[in-house]
Amino acid sequence: MTNSNNVKIKKPKRKKSWMDYLYIWSIIYFALGFFNILFAWLGLIDFILPLIVAIFAGNKYFCNNLCGRGQLFWFLGNKLKLSRKKKAPKFLSSNWLRYGFLAFFLTMFANMLFQTYLVFSGVDSLRKAIKLFWTFKLPWTWAYNGSIFPDWVAKFGFGFYSLMLTSTLIGLIVMLLFKERTWCSFCPMGTMTQGICKLKAKGKE
Repeated sequence: MTNSNNVKIKKPKRKKSWMDYLYIWSIIYFALGFFNILFAWLGLIDFILPLIVAIFAGNKYFCNNLCGRGQLFWFLGNKLKLSRKKKAPKFLSSNWLRYGFLAFFLTMFANMLFQTYLVFSGVDSLRKAIKLFWTFKLPWTWAYNGSIFPDWVAKFGFGFYSLMLTSTLIGLIVMLLFKERTWCSFCPMGTMTQGICKLKAKGKE
């Protein structure tokens, strides 16, 4: 920015708030789940809160300001300069990919709930493993040695941690290849909250 005399004028820096450090929450979440899978339940905060904000406020305030993963991608890509900062292909933000990925995500979430139910009902036993990219099973035995809770609670933890870790890894990959928050263009939670906001806007017309 310059004035009429072509003298550069520095823009005042925006004062940071506590919301600028929410990427730490994502780091803490995965660290806690690594050592004790029961902490994976905390991920429901990131699953439920954006929907609540969208339903009652009618906007994507959570996605834009409170999403720890989005901030993590920004921190790694922008601050640590790990992103190529290249424009992402248009198909990554296309409706068919966004809604297709949302449908796939919800299907995998429903399957996770079904697997949890099988352990709850005694049909299946608890397997201490996580599944990356919904395909590769990795042993995660150190993260659970029993607790006061029934096994289905841990089963949900393993499944939800798998889901959160897989989606974060996808976000990291597209962050490295393209712009920092490319993940946000097809994030299932972002697609759901956007849909809720559109429905609320139509209801006010």
